[in-house]
Amino acid sequence: MNVTVRGRTRHYRTVAFDAGANTVLLIEQRLLPHEFKIVAMPDYRATARAIKDMVVRGAGAIGATAAYGLAQGARAFRGGDLKKFLRHIGVVHRTLKSARPTAVDPVNALNQVLAAMAGGKTVEEQQAMALAAAEEFAEHDVRDCDAIGRHGAKLIRAGMNVLTHCNAGWLAFVDIGSATAPMYAAQARGRKFHVYCDETRPRSQGATLTAWELAQQKISHQIIADNAAGHLMQRGKIDLVIVGSDRTLGRTGEVANKIGTYTKAVLARRHGVPFYVAIPLSTIDWKLKSGLDIPIEERNESEVLGAWGVTAKGRREYVRVANPGSGAFNAGFDVTPAELITGIITPAGIFKPEELWNRRRELGLATTG
Repeated sequence: MNVTVRGRTRHYRTVAFDAGANTVLLIEQRLLPHEFKIVAMPDYRATARAIKDMVVRGAGAIGATAAYGLAQGARAFRGGDLKKFLRHIGVVHRTLKSARPTAVDPVNALNQVLAAMAGGKTVEEQQAMALAAAEEFAEHDVRDCDAIGRHGAKLIRAGMNVLTHCNAGWLAFVDIGSATAPMYAAQARGRKFHVYCDETRPRSQGATLTAWELAQQKISHQIIADNAAGHLMQRGKIDLVIVGSDRTLGRTGEVANKIGTYTKAVLARRHGVPFYVAIPLSTIDWKLKSGLDIPIEERNESEVLGAWGVTAKGRREYVRVANPGSGAFNAGFDVTPAELITGIITPAGIFKPEELWNRRRELGLATTG
């Protein structure tokens, strides 16, 4: 995506890799929209912390970050003892895999890199294969998002009001995004429409990240309180909902996404508003058989009890909002049942949730499972 900073516009990717320095390069998303900054993760442990602490977030972006982190850890190994190297890789893999549990993209990304490395007979060969596989995962993420845009653009007609939740945009992937991809493609085709961005408490990714992206792209938009969506739907002011997903079950069509997504799906069904989920192939989990089995991340209560912002002097500060002494429950995700989903926008086309399993080969599953 093209970003304008201090009057200069250039293209950036959310996640990149500096092979010379063996560092993972990330946009520091916690600083947005007030400051745009690229940070370098010096080793795989720092890369894992960046995922856990949400320096980088979003299904595809943390998938690519995990893939690069595994390559980074592999390339940091010194020596030619293959057994010691594989033990080291086991530690690197576990560290990155455990950073955030709900999204399946990091697991799929790590598995792809490990599978590619297995073809190497020496440490040096496996190190080279790890980086090549990580780069391929990142490139595939971009291609998938581009295809999502092509397929999804037909859903957005001129004059529409579109609702989105959280950030499933360029910042949540290597480039382009999933839920935003149809919007960017529709804009490129000359269509004018309006986007309502749920603020997405408690971390406000809609208010901070999606709104910033749409402003950069010059797409008409407004931020709304999470609880305002029903009001707008009731009055016929939302024509379409498009959200992303951190894990979509290929067997059932259930979708895990940022907390509040399920609520929007229920409201959309009540008011007859089409509800679509946009995903790359790396977001599909072909193994789990029930949405109840998806591990739901519970984050620190401080996210609910207060908020980060920028003072008049430009300083980033945390302010407690809630009653002193009160605790909070902070589930990061919820699961939307398949029957509430109109369609799932994939790089291979738009499918009903119940169609995923029967189209599994087309959607990238190599075996019948």
